[in-house]
Amino acid sequence: MALGSNLGDREGHLRAARAALAALPDTTLVSASTIEETAPLGGKQQPPYLNQMVLLETRLEPRQLLQALQTIEQAQGRKRTERWGSRTLDLDIVRFGERRVAEPDLIIPHPELSNRDFWRRELAELKPDER
Repeated sequence: MALGSNLGDREGHLRAARAALAALPDTTLVSASTIEETAPLGGKQQPPYLNQMVLLETRLEPRQLLQALQTIEQAQGRKRTERWGSRTLDLDIVRFGERRVAEPDLIIPHPELSNRDFWRRELAELKPDER
């Protein structure tokens, strides 16, 4: 899971997200990478992001997990108004073990994984066999 925030209490939003993820049913937060500040993507003028990757073990299906992530984002004040816009919290499923999903609103592995060096660095911190 990738966590990102560039509005408000960025560290607080990431902390709240980690706690909410750990509290999901049939889910354990196994590890978390260090938090990294990065420039925004997408070419829009906006504040820098704090990013972090977490490793979850879950019995939730990918669609259930996506719905839970969107609920967590909304609880932290996320408003989906524009693509690549600023946000209080952004949660992305980057990988789901070896599973692949190709649906209009859910693609796993995340199609941007190979384009985001910070995601690969953070993912590498989590657990050697999850790279």
